[in-house]
This record gives sequence, C-alpha cells and structure tokens, in this order.
Amino acid sequence: MAAMTYAGMDDTDSEDELPPGWEERSTKDGWVYYANHDDMKTQWEHPKTGKKKRCAGDLPYGWEQETDDKGQIFYVDHINKRTTYFDPRQAFTVEDVQVRPKRFDGNTSALEVLQDRDLSSVVVVITGANAGIGFETARSFALHGAHVILACRNKARATKAVNLIIEEWVSVSY
Repeated sequence: MAAMTYAGMDDTDSEDELPPGWEERSTKDGWVYYANHDDMKTQWEHPKTGKKKRCAGDLPYGWEQETDDKGQIFYVDHINKRTTYFDPRQAFTVEDVQVRPKRFDGNTSALEVLQDRDLSSVVVVITGANAGIGFETARSFALHGAHVILACRNKARATKAVNLIIEEWVSVSY
C-alpha cells in the first residue's frame, strides 16, 4: 500500500471520495454527515478532507421528501416516477463556509442562472416572450416549474412559442 501511495496510484479523481465502509447522508434540514459502518459511528466532518458540507438549496423541481412507516426519509421524483433514499441535493453540496454569490457574465444562459431552483410556486409574466431573450427566459422559467404567462403582440407567434416550450416540458400554461 505504501508503494502505491508513493507512486501516486492511490489518487482518485475526487477528493470527496469516501473510504470503504463510509456513507454520505443528510439530515432533514440539509446538513451532510458521514456514517462509518465499520465502527458504527457518525460524524459531521468528511473522513478524508475534514470539511463540513451542507446541501445547497431546496429539492430540485418535481422532488418531494417523504417519511416511511419506519421513520426513514426517502425522496420521490414525481417527474421520472422514482423513489430513492438518496437525497438528490447531495449532488450539489457546498462546504460549510460563507457562500459567495455566483458570478455571471454576458455568456451565461437563463438556464444556468436558475440551475437547481424550484420555481413551482412562482407566477411569471414575460413580455416579448415569443422570440429571442424573452422566449429563452420564458422557457427557462417554465423548465424550472414556474407558471409562465407569455405576453406577446402576435397570437400566432405566441402559440408557436408555447408549443415549443410544451414539447420540451409539459407543465407550461399560458
């Protein structure tokens, strides 16, 4: 084993990879903890990096947190009609440090800005939504669950825009 370490062959692509016998879990409120099945113990710090993490934000659009008869938390993906005991937010964990706001530039798309947000309780009115940046904005909000109202001058173009969005996602209404 020491020879493999010396040769650099014990490296992995991810510093977050867990040692054998460990599992990453999360609490109801999104804090990540680590279970050591060999020693039957848990801890807040990553066993290799020593860093604390938490799940970033709410559950993705279409997901719901439930509790089974034994009191164990599981997650329902209503879009793909699947259930899992793995918290989908764990794919987007952040270190427990002050989170800096993301920086966006002129090449950032609306889908990138809205990434991982659940807008299912939001109503959005977008003017000029049948083409260009208005269409892309309407599309992005709709794909994140918002109820989107397209305000357009030309009804035929508006209908075409709605149909394009519906083809990609069926939960858009106008």
